[in-house]
Amino acid sequence: METMYVEGEFFDKKDFTQTSLPKGEYEQCTFKKCDFSNSDLSEIRFGESTFTECNLSMVNLANISLQGVNFRNCKMLGVVFKDCNYLGFSVCFDECILNQSSFYKARLEKTTFKNSKLHEVIFSGCNLKKTTFDGCDLTRSTFENSILEEADFRTSYNYSINPDINRMKKARFSMDGVVGLLDKYEIIVE
Repeated sequence: METMYVEGEFFDKKDFTQTSLPKGEYEQCTFKKCDFSNSDLSEIRFGESTFTECNLSMVNLANISLQGVNFRNCKMLGVVFKDCNYLGFSVCFDECILNQSSFYKARLEKTTFKNSKLHEVIFSGCNLKKTTFDGCDLTRSTFENSILEEADFRTSYNYSINPDINRMKKARFSMDGVVGLLDKYEIIVE
């Protein structure tokens, strides 16, 4: 079967919930206000593409390739990222809602999460080295056995991270945010 190749295409207000986006390679494409909820994006390659105001909740990302992909103001509830193809993986999330998503054992080095809601997100077993969490709400998100070396949490909030079970050398936190590193001790800081 021949692989579809699409370059520089603009997809506006498309509904991919009934008929999935065709398998193939999408290079420098823009997806605006498209609905991908519950659709199958497996085996697709996206390069230098942008998703703006799209609904990607509960999508299947098995063996998807995301290289230089930006997600802006997207709804991405319950997305499982662990089965992505991490060769050349490079993404940025800006003002996205990623609640109840899972990055279990994902390789997210140098990823940027900006002004996003990350409630109850699983970051267990992740490599988050040099990742930036800028202005993110991390309420009830889980960080266990993860590499957080040089990660930047200075402007994020509502996180609870146990330093005993994560590698955190040179991770950055604000003075107010340090409280999120003490939760396991059940102490009161006033």
